[in-house]
Amino acid sequence: MKFLLILSLLFAISTANSQTGGLSTFQFLDLPNSARVASLGGNIIASGDNDANLVYHNPSLLSSEMNKHLVLNYINYFSDINFGYVSYSYHHQKYGSFGIGLHYINYGDFMRMDETEQYLGNFSAYEQSLNLTWAKPLDSLFRLGGAMKIIYSSLDSYYSSGVAFDFGASYYNPDRNLAAGIVIKNLGTQFKPYVDGNYEPIQPDIQIGIAKRLKHAPFRFFITAQNLLNWNMVFSATGESNVDPVSGEAKKENKIEKAADNFMRHFIAGSELILSENFFIRFGYNYQRRQELKISTRAFTVGFSWGFGLRINKFHFSYGRATYHLAGPSNHFSLSTNLSEFIRK
Repeated sequence: MKFLLILSLLFAISTANSQTGGLSTFQFLDLPNSARVASLGGNIIASGDNDANLVYHNPSLLSSEMNKHLVLNYINYFSDINFGYVSYSYHHQKYGSFGIGLHYINYGDFMRMDETEQYLGNFSAYEQSLNLTWAKPLDSLFRLGGAMKIIYSSLDSYYSSGVAFDFGASYYNPDRNLAAGIVIKNLGTQFKPYVDGNYEPIQPDIQIGIAKRLKHAPFRFFITAQNLLNWNMVFSATGESNVDPVSGEAKKENKIEKAADNFMRHFIAGSELILSENFFIRFGYNYQRRQELKISTRAFTVGFSWGFGLRINKFHFSYGRATYHLAGPSNHFSLSTNLSEFIRK
């Protein structure tokens, strides 16, 4: 009942106006921060394990079991773009669990040219957010958490700063191997716009997720629903023809097919094959990514992702590979450890 009450309260916020893609700022905040998340489709907000990387996506997942956990992530994105995430968590017996993390993206160096193609030097662009997280259990099954993101963006001579907040709730029942989560993300504002007087909104979102590990089979499944403040996700390219190229007649719109397409764009699915407690193979599927970025004649594996996780001694290494476009995939590398294991008692 507590979880249903929290769910109802968070959904009440959905009456707020949302922004569509391209009409908001600081969108780097929505990038998957770790190899595991990337390999499972790009977003996870429910989990029954102690992966400190997932705290970035749902602050209520921060727990006492993550005390003194350090995570390091590096992502080789596209072209010269690189981004990463580093965090450390600490548990206080009285006040709950705390985390601090840095999420950053570097777009690389660019050549500055004038209208006559004269070289005028180089410039750079990068964005980052400092994340402060807190979480505390309500009882043995439910947790609440929140995060504050202090944001800074520098694009050549233009820069901007702002703040955003995440609020989440999570449920985990170890007897049923069932986890669920809900989070409202990126409630915030710009402090300093790129251009004086031209303030841009930060796009909020409500997300719901579940994770289930099968009792008699080595599989864990994840389903995440996102973009719930912006239900209409179908994108039509400008200038797209509504005429059948073969018959020359106007295309008939199938309303059921269109509604189903829009519905599926909100969901991400992933699965883990648990070969042992030290080795995992992961697969994910992002329907929205596939529909928006595929080339109709050569879709191939756009929208699919895969990876693996490996525990060696005191370290947990993960690799994730996500295909966005025929131009190439993104490669994600994660390393995590519990620093308290290096301290002899």
